[in-house]
Amino acid sequence: MTSRIAVVGTTGWGTTLGIMLAAEGMEVVLWARTEEESARLNADRENIAHLPAISFPENLRTTAYPAEAMAGAALTILAVPAQTMRYNLQLIKQSIPESTFLLSISKGIEIETTKRMSEVVTEELGPQSKIAVLSGPNFAKEVYQGLPTATVIASEDIEVATVIQQTISTSSFRAYINDDLIGVEIAGALKNVMALAVGMSDGLGFGDNSRAALITRGLAEITRLGVAAGAKPLTFSGLAGMGDLVATCTSQLSRNRFVGQELAKGRPLEEILSSMSGIAEGIDTTIAALRLAKTLNVEMPIAEQVYQVLFNGLAVKEAVPALMTRELKHELNIDISE
Repeated sequence: MTSRIAVVGTTGWGTTLGIMLAAEGMEVVLWARTEEESARLNADRENIAHLPAISFPENLRTTAYPAEAMAGAALTILAVPAQTMRYNLQLIKQSIPESTFLLSISKGIEIETTKRMSEVVTEELGPQSKIAVLSGPNFAKEVYQGLPTATVIASEDIEVATVIQQTISTSSFRAYINDDLIGVEIAGALKNVMALAVGMSDGLGFGDNSRAALITRGLAEITRLGVAAGAKPLTFSGLAGMGDLVATCTSQLSRNRFVGQELAKGRPLEEILSSMSGIAEGIDTTIAALRLAKTLNVEMPIAEQVYQVLFNGLAVKEAVPALMTRELKHELNIDISE
């Protein structure tokens, strides 16, 4: 693969990967939605809104023109929020080279259709698209600091995953490949929902036992949904499953955990979100996940309680006890619908 990479979107995670790859000597172009944003980023030589004080390498620049951003790009990284993925693809689809490899780094499920991001990409760009997704315990701050990090590149075409693996791996950023696209995407999206729940529990001061229980039962819940959707169970014990779930549910860097903690303090959701610079994808994913679960006849008690808190006014102090008073059952029920 040649060394020209386009990044669609100026999110913190997308910018981080752009900076990391530019530092490896690749030419990187970030696509910004407006000329004003592009000019500001180029002038500041940093993304002040999402990555303050992290300077752009010389071989990283931004543009507001899709054709300029993606011309000759061997790899196009899709780094926009999940709920705007389809809209952004519609804006740029005419500029995406047919030969480019596509890497979605957005973790979410489209609310209106309950489609995964790779499904949205395929619908908008066609089945011939060379699409893969990236997921795993990958906090942007630790990646741009050069701390050792592992990730997963998943694609139904393992050759596509392998090419991207070889392109983005560095001495501190190790990529593994996986052909379970469904499992990796479901795991990456749903871990944010569970992090909201853990944040609520932590905010109430329920302790380590409660946190561990929620993480473990959350993994079982995610796995049930994933397997019902066609995923491989083993995927959920890997980096995109257990790895990302543990990181997102326990780290101070987790936006979704933060939202849960603040809700437990009694702050209104709108107030919490207005104070944040990034997006807590778990909020919208909660809606989409429960819609998908209903379609697949999968029970998701933790996600349901999170939904009730987020959208129906249930007090956080009532949500976690509600989980503890559910019907007693066998822990390892092999029926994925239970």
